[in-house]
Amino acid sequence: MAILVTGGAGYIGSHTVLTLLERGDDVVVIDNLSNASRTSLDRVAELTGRVPTVYIADVLDRQALKIIFADHNITDVIHFAGLKSVSESINEPLAYYQNNVTGTLVLLDEMQAAGVNRFIFSSSATVYGDPQSVPLSEHSRTGGTTNPYGTSKLMVEQILADFSRAQPDFRITCLRYFNPVGAHPSGRIGEDPNGIPNNLVPYISQVAIGKLETVSVYGNDYPTPDGTGVRDYIHVMDLATGHLAALDCQNKGAAYKVINLGTGVGYSVINLIEAFEKAAQTKINYQFVNRRPGDIAECWSDPSLAYKELGWKAVYTLDEMMRDTWNWQKNNPNGYSI
Repeated sequence: MAILVTGGAGYIGSHTVLTLLERGDDVVVIDNLSNASRTSLDRVAELTGRVPTVYIADVLDRQALKIIFADHNITDVIHFAGLKSVSESINEPLAYYQNNVTGTLVLLDEMQAAGVNRFIFSSSATVYGDPQSVPLSEHSRTGGTTNPYGTSKLMVEQILADFSRAQPDFRITCLRYFNPVGAHPSGRIGEDPNGIPNNLVPYISQVAIGKLETVSVYGNDYPTPDGTGVRDYIHVMDLATGHLAALDCQNKGAAYKVINLGTGVGYSVINLIEAFEKAAQTKINYQFVNRRPGDIAECWSDPSLAYKELGWKAVYTLDEMMRDTWNWQKNNPNGYSI
């Protein structure tokens, strides 16, 4: 028996693969390496003493999926594969719908053909759009998404809900992540974005290491305590254990579940910069600029359902998130590139 992890060489995927291997699961990875490095999985093997089976292919590649399902006794699929930049999605919407929506349809089709019916989907808090109120629970309104990335995640959730009703033997869990940050405490695997980072924490860490000059803080006139955007940041290792908890609870409760993975605490951009300065013992240059299209004032979770349904809650603090991010960045100034 094995677990198929799509996008398993990526940021969240590699940390989840590591956590699965550590507890003794057999893991098969499919990744096209468009926004990931094979080195991440080499280091996962080094850290765990176990080697996942790896296919360098795309989830849109039906033949590759047919081979995987034929050659391995797959019992569960964790689906991370997809494009994930909010700003890029605004400029390249077709690529996001093709990869994120069509890729999921192809994967589900091949799962069904192979008789595999346990599925965990990597969703996002962006499905809530511009929140009417916070904290956000799973019963909060969805829709009104402000970018194609978020819309693609919402579309897939709708597809999965419809599919679950039509195929009641399927067990499907949608995990809505808030803002993943941090790295494995070893400093051997972490977030390695292509080019200039689109997300705040990797950008801050590259300013700290001297690769970039200044953090642009998009807007300081939001209705928040210090005027900057507030988000729920969650350590990537907490996310990884959240997936294991979801795997273990697939046969419990409803056949289709939607669960937030967050800390339940909102931190502003300035809070984040100050915590990073403390971790790195260095000053972070930043400047205020105009708000960015598609951004919202605040977004943080009510994570209580995850504890009720999965017995899971986040344990890492903001200081630990920034400590592990800095540990990864200072030991890998160029990411996985040698």
